[in-house]
Amino acid sequence: MDTLSYKTISANQETAQKEWVVVDATDQVLGRLGSKVAKLLRGKYKPNFTPHVDCGDNVIIINAEKIRLTGKKMTDRIYYTYTGYPGGQREHTPASILAKKNGAERLLRHVVKGMLPKNRLGAKLLGNLYIYEGAEHKHEAQSPRAIDINLYK
Repeated sequence: MDTLSYKTISANQETAQKEWVVVDATDQVLGRLGSKVAKLLRGKYKPNFTPHVDCGDNVIIINAEKIRLTGKKMTDRIYYTYTGYPGGQREHTPASILAKKNGAERLLRHVVKGMLPKNRLGAKLLGNLYIYEGAEHKHEAQSPRAIDINLYK
């Protein structure tokens, strides 16, 4: 019996095949889009997924301002921040975040960050996410591939 044929292949930084993909966020539900993007960043859709290696794709999200939330989450969901000072706990709703400058980018980045590992790898993976509120982006030199996010589970 040849034991080399049963060897588990583990990806590393040199053997990981990273791609650039473009995701259109028009009329996508925020949480569902965030979970699929987090899986793309992590590399879970690839057959050579390795948990401790950055083997995911670089993801470009366009039309981030056209995301939607179901039900009354736009006004009833509350995100908390803390300034570090006594009495410094602040409440933000998605509507108040979207009203600010780069609000859609901040909201989407916050959602995806919560779905990534809470360690150095998660911080590195979040650096592979590029969010734009309009339809154009500045990564044409990487020749990204446009994907339909609805085809992923």
